[in-house]
Amino acid sequence: MHGLMMDMPLTITSIMRHADTVHRDSEIVSVTADNLQHRYSYGDAFRRVRQLANALAKSGLVMGDRIATLAWNDYRHFELYYAVSCAGQVCHTVNPRLFPEQIEYILNHAEDRWVFLDPMFVPLMEQMQNRLPSVEGFVVLTSQQNMPSHNLRNCHNYESFIGAQADIFEWPDLHENDASSLCYTSGTTGNPKGVLYSHRSTVLHSLVGALPDVMNLSVDDVVMPIVPMFHVNAWGTAYSAPMIGSKLVLPGAKMADGETLVRLINAEKVNYSLGVPTIWLALVNYLELSGETVKSLKTVVVGGSAVPLSLMQALEKHGIWANVAWGMTEMSPLGSYNYQTADMRRSTRQQIDQIRIKAGRNVFGVEMKIVDQNDQSLPRDGQSSGLLKVRGPWVCSGYYRAEEPTAVDTDGWFDTGDMASIDGQGMLTITDRVKDVIKSGGEWISSIDIENAVMAHPHVGEAAVIGIAHEQWTERPLLVIVPADGATPDEDAILAFLKGKIASWWIPDACILVDNIPHTATGKISKKDLREQFKDFTPS
Repeated sequence: MHGLMMDMPLTITSIMRHADTVHRDSEIVSVTADNLQHRYSYGDAFRRVRQLANALAKSGLVMGDRIATLAWNDYRHFELYYAVSCAGQVCHTVNPRLFPEQIEYILNHAEDRWVFLDPMFVPLMEQMQNRLPSVEGFVVLTSQQNMPSHNLRNCHNYESFIGAQADIFEWPDLHENDASSLCYTSGTTGNPKGVLYSHRSTVLHSLVGALPDVMNLSVDDVVMPIVPMFHVNAWGTAYSAPMIGSKLVLPGAKMADGETLVRLINAEKVNYSLGVPTIWLALVNYLELSGETVKSLKTVVVGGSAVPLSLMQALEKHGIWANVAWGMTEMSPLGSYNYQTADMRRSTRQQIDQIRIKAGRNVFGVEMKIVDQNDQSLPRDGQSSGLLKVRGPWVCSGYYRAEEPTAVDTDGWFDTGDMASIDGQGMLTITDRVKDVIKSGGEWISSIDIENAVMAHPHVGEAAVIGIAHEQWTERPLLVIVPADGATPDEDAILAFLKGKIASWWIPDACILVDNIPHTATGKISKKDLREQFKDFTPS
């Protein structure tokens, strides 16, 4: 017997309509190339969204067409998120930090019809436009007076593109399982793979992301997503903030600029922000060098890679509590969140520190399990470590136009590629990536645990551990560090610092000082590049 409830589709259009009706006076403040502090309301934004939807329709774009963006976190990118998806097209956010050949592959694989781009990416598109057969035109996200010189075919500036259009648009009736947006993985192994989100998955992800034990968003919050809108929908905040009515502060291309971030935080009273560890390292360094404060900022979310306790403690000195989150592009991305509970606040400082570096509990909607090499489930005892598998309504079931088998098994579980443990309270600990775990003498060594331990040394600015070939033990760990500003660490002293903090046989065979550590396009440490760099290294 079916329930007697209305069958209303879960669509991004419903988020837009709600925000435009209930939260139309909430603000969006953003930094762009042509305006260092643009300010308007959700009502203003969605009026322009309707103009953009009309412009797209007059350009011949129809349901299901892919439209690419190469853009930073700003108000025009926000408008694209809603106009494209709510008109029935697919908003394809492209990471401009990828290698040019990867961007070209992604645009061609998705068969994008139009590309909307920030002015700084005009030279990139000029170089590859003749190798993009599906692309019919370009729109530069600026005004006529700030339009850069170019030789792009069928190219417009954004303000002229939408300016003459009506601000009334008849939004189509969409099915909640219609595709809404597309994001490609960073392609650390093989070509990037497309993850195709639906309206339903996006709405559910946004609802759960805003819950009290997750981001705990309200209309009184001022949210600054430093995690980019070109990667996994700024961790969902481009949807959850309008849904709740939170004020949005978008830092544009200045996401790694400590001075700009501090100015925005203090001017707009930002109290909640999200970003990868390198962003928070940059902010802490700027605060310590400048002597400035960010009194309004109370909570940040750290994700994307392992979070050292030393970084959390450095943020706490400035009155900022760091919550760890874990997820993947294939998960929209939210999987788990480590929220500060009352039990945690009643614990000892040592217990709090042990808990807060974990990846948190799986959020409602996401199921998790760990399995051994025979795909047999392992106990949730906090000790057993195995391959992490997940499933849920915003977890991908396959890749867009897949050229290889999906990572989903016959029971619907997605293989994350992470090694993890789960305790009796559901607390997840990521122990390593499968491809990064070091197997020495038949036993596993967690590179993440070594990195977290060494980051507590005051002379270490950044650290990475990789496995190098060893004749007797197959692999042994190698520690690569970037010194902290002004520090001249001693390699032997760094290794001695690890004694008693990790198993003695985990201590790396060598420590190497470098000026910088390579990162992926999404800000994670690129261990693939490090392994290539040190493939012939032999400890003395």
